[in-house]
Amino acid sequence: MGFKKLLASMGAGGASVETVLTEANVVPGGVVQGEVRIQGGSVAQQIEGLSVGLQARVEVESGDNEYKQDVEFHKQRLGGAVEVQPGAVHSVPFALEIPWETPITMFMGRHLTGMNVGVTTELEIARAVDSGDLDPVNVHPLPAQQAILDAFGGLGFRFKNADLERGHIRGTRQRLPFYQEIEFLAPQQYRGLNQIELTFIADSSEMDVILEMDKKPGLFTEGSDSYRAFQVGHASHQDTDWAAYLNQWLAQVGGKRNWF
Repeated sequence: MGFKKLLASMGAGGASVETVLTEANVVPGGVVQGEVRIQGGSVAQQIEGLSVGLQARVEVESGDNEYKQDVEFHKQRLGGAVEVQPGAVHSVPFALEIPWETPITMFMGRHLTGMNVGVTTELEIARAVDSGDLDPVNVHPLPAQQAILDAFGGLGFRFKNADLERGHIRGTRQRLPFYQEIEFLAPQQYRGLNQIELTFIADSSEMDVILEMDKKPGLFTEGSDSYRAFQVGHASHQDTDWAAYLNQWLAQVGGKRNWF
């Protein structure tokens, strides 16, 4: 994976930059390795700085309007000033840490619809900043996340969509300026339920799991039991039968509201 782009700020004969990822598959808390290759143009040019980062496309609500915004949520500087001679090639390796809260983009070997997350590269020259194209990364679930996703699949829920919402979920360990919602359509046996929205917010030891039910119109009034948040340890997730846990919660709420 990579991109090549003529640096507009350098004008004709300027250098070109290519970022190549050694491996595009990663998990939250992992590391993406690669290198940035700078190919000198026809004239010597002074590079003032080089950095790589992570960027995500996020939904932003403003009043009655919604729009997409590219948000850089992690950045790592690779080097300082260097002069690139005509025709010379500079290769700068990097190991970019992936924050634990980084949204999942892959599930069961498939890209999650709605996710746009990748590595960006910035080159500073002559008091200007030139940003490269997004170089996608495949963020796979952590084992604890996979266990809960598998439980939904085992209960018959079907993946609908995933998106990133700008904002903060109160009472969680969230540090990024956005959070992910993974939406599942409910199977027939939960006939009063339209879908469930799932959010993971992880750190190095455990994660918050937030579940929110989306009712079918007219079947029940919103209540506190349609929302559930709990913590799961990365080292202890195997101690729970998550399909049974989720089914019990759904049965409790459904029984109270006479869903089924």
